[in-house]
Amino acid sequence: MAIIPLRKMTKGQRGTIHRVTARGELGRRIRDMGLVPGTPFQVQGRAPLKDPVAIRLRNFTLTLRNSESDFIEAEVEETL
Repeated sequence: MAIIPLRKMTKGQRGTIHRVTARGELGRRIRDMGLVPGTPFQVQGRAPLKDPVAIRLRNFTLTLRNSESDFIEAEVEETL
């Protein structure tokens, strides 16, 4: 398993939240949206200019700006 920032994941890729590195208000807001360690998710897609990113988790779709997704590390299966 590799740990990469959510921003570097591609459409259709699946992962599990490994760590949220944001502190303060942003960190609290990210966790309140359900992005906590151990949560599985899948990247649904990206806007044409690659920002924002849409992810599917806990039976809902969430969109995040790249500036927010930089603070989220995901554990993903390595593809050969």
